[in-house]
Amino acid sequence: MEQTQTTNQELIITRLFEAPRELVFKVCSEAEHLAQWWGPKGSTLQVKEFNFKPDGIFHYCMEMGPMVMWGKFRYIEMNEPERIVFVNSFSDEAGNVTPNAFLPDFPLEIMNILTLTEHDGRTTLTLKGSPINASEKEMTTFQGMMGGLQHGFAGTFEQLDTYLLTLQK
Repeated sequence: MEQTQTTNQELIITRLFEAPRELVFKVCSEAEHLAQWWGPKGSTLQVKEFNFKPDGIFHYCMEMGPMVMWGKFRYIEMNEPERIVFVNSFSDEAGNVTPNAFLPDFPLEIMNILTLTEHDGRTTLTLKGSPINASEKEMTTFQGMMGGLQHGFAGTFEQLDTYLLTLQK
């Protein structure tokens, strides 16, 4: 079950997983697990650098057929097993923040707050994302991309759901 809601400035996605919160936190906070499910369906992910601590980074290369994209999380805060705060951006191979190659007016950085709550062994993941230091044009582009962002995260969280099920067998 997935719910999506948006405001003018924020994307909010909520998804229920049939897994305990500690496991969901683990697969969101360890490189070998993130590599198995993060990104759009059909993509493969290679972890270049991973340091899960405040000011640490997750730098990755994502391949979708012939297309190659680099991305980066800069971790701000983590409170196991309930919260991870990170800034997500596109990057180059060296880890420098870069504009989105396909949408140059997309915000350079998105602040993400991921929260996990558990009830009866099931975990609700809520992801809130909003641009930081964005121009008016970048905010307009972000708002115009809400449907695409929702679709992309739906596929990513479907992969997470499948991955969690394989870990619990």
